Amino acid sequence: MANLSNTKNNVRSKTSLRELRELFSYILPYKRKFHLALCCLFFTATLSLAFPYLMGSLIGGAMRSTGELANPEHVGSSIDGVTKILIVVLGLQAFIAYWRIKWFAFAGESALADIRKEVFERLVMLPLSYFSDNRVGEISSRLSADLSLIRDTLIITLPQIIRQTVMLIGGIIFIAWSSPKLTGVMLLCIPIVIIFLAVFGRGIKSKTARAQDELAKSNVVVEESLHGISNVKAFTNEQYEKNRYSSSLSEFIELTIHAAKARAFFVSFIIFALFGVITLVVWFGAGMLSNGQIDAEKFTQFVLFSIFVGAAMGSFPEIMSQLYKAVGATERIREILSEKTEHCHDKGSSDHMLRGKIEFENLCFSYPSRNNTMVIDNLNLSVSPGERIAIVGASGAGKSTLIKLLLRFYEPSSGSIKYDGKGASEISISSLRNQISIVPQEVFLFGGTIGENIGYGAPGSDESKIKEAAVTANAHDFIVKLPEGYDTFVGERGVKLSGGQRQRIAIARAILSDPSVLLLDEATSSLDSKSEILVQEGLESLMAERTCMIVAHRLSTVRSVDRIIVLKNGRIVESGTHEELYQKDSGVYKTLYELQFGGLS
Repeated sequence: MANLSNTKNNVRSKTSLRELRELFSYILPYKRKFHLALCCLFFTATLSLAFPYLMGSLIGGAMRSTGELANPEHVGSSIDGVTKILIVVLGLQAFIAYWRIKWFAFAGESALADIRKEVFERLVMLPLSYFSDNRVGEISSRLSADLSLIRDTLIITLPQIIRQTVMLIGGIIFIAWSSPKLTGVMLLCIPIVIIFLAVFGRGIKSKTARAQDELAKSNVVVEESLHGISNVKAFTNEQYEKNRYSSSLSEFIELTIHAAKARAFFVSFIIFALFGVITLVVWFGAGMLSNGQIDAEKFTQFVLFSIFVGAAMGSFPEIMSQLYKAVGATERIREILSEKTEHCHDKGSSDHMLRGKIEFENLCFSYPSRNNTMVIDNLNLSVSPGERIAIVGASGAGKSTLIKLLLRFYEPSSGSIKYDGKGASEISISSLRNQISIVPQEVFLFGGTIGENIGYGAPGSDESKIKEAAVTANAHDFIVKLPEGYDTFVGERGVKLSGGQRQRIAIARAILSDPSVLLLDEATSSLDSKSEILVQEGLESLMAERTCMIVAHRLSTVRSVDRIIVLKNGRIVESGTHEELYQKDSGVYKTLYELQFGGLS
């Protein structure tokens, strides 16, 4: 068991060191200014050591001359020279500190911006399954709280570590020069401090990491509540959400307090041990001074340098605590960066111009979180270029899942999907999705303008093309009536627009992309009857000579398609035109149709 524990500790140490190396690797592109800042830091830290040396010479010299602690005449004759030197040192420190802070900030902020970009670039390239397994609020916390910790480490903690290390080593060197005997007595405490640092450091790191995880969970509550604020208010669940957030924060506070207790105990020990040892050494040194074993000047310098060393060592617990937080944050950021992007699945893929032929061969699929439930079960279907296919069925039949598989949001559990006779893995995901447009059931609009949201379908499109797409989608008339027209901001997730207006903007976005394959997932579900007719007329020109797959609950919208596919429990149970399917007694399609229209054909 002891060997296993030691192995785990070694693994943790190696992991921490690896994470720190990864963290500092982001500084390399800015190493010139970072190294200049380090030089400035070393120089200013070294200059700080001049204070105890000069003050020791002043006070110690006075004692050596007169036998008293401070003789006014002797101090007066020396103070001018010492003051001038101190002013020069202060001025030089201030000048160098300006550049040190500026260069550290530049290198740190630039490195952090690179980390932010890399994390975001990785996030948007991850497969949809990743976002199904991880909550958006928790991911957002990684980009805010964790990266803020890393920022503080690069800009504040790292310089502090270097500064205090220089003060510690420099102070010990001066102390050893003043009195090797007294130095040996004082350094007896260092092994004890290092042992406590290692033991308590691991505990602090573990508690801090758990606290950061709990903080991320509380951010999830905020994100979900604000995104669903209309539902919160509709069900008068304001108090419920407040209690949920308060409960999550209570867990965070409890974990934070546990970490603070460990840190407080450690700091208390450091204060007692270090300054207790300094007191003991000063008492021992006073005896040496009275016996003539050390002169007053070196004794005074020794005392002042000992205080500097004690202060430097006393700052290390807080510095190490911050460093452990950064290590934990870096580990979580590295977890995101280590995730495989969906493009990693494409080996030997290439761009391909789609003609529109789609084939499903023995297709089976179950969601990763529900492996035991087969959503698509041994489905076989061939769609010809330019054919219009409607996919209907009861809720949960697998209609929308089929659309997601077409876009390769998920990979089939077994079987295959072919495009123009080519397997999905032979075509790059970006090439495939560039040629397929979708109007989803739940329309998402970004918080920009109407023009920007339509232009999202084909970035870089000019205003005339955007307006042309809006006209085709029957959106232009309501857009121009708005005070700012196409420059009208839609608000968060499009809250300033009605459901029908959002749907028409989504249709215009799909039209603008000029796809080879068009997917309509309940595309007209939010439109009134009049708007639906006008939009269907606009879509007719878009669907001409394009493969079109339409998922629909409202069966009135699919009567004119080339073929209707009826799904039940992930399987195709019927296929044919409206007239053919309606003639089947006790057929699934006929039953669905009669439920909607009372038997009217």
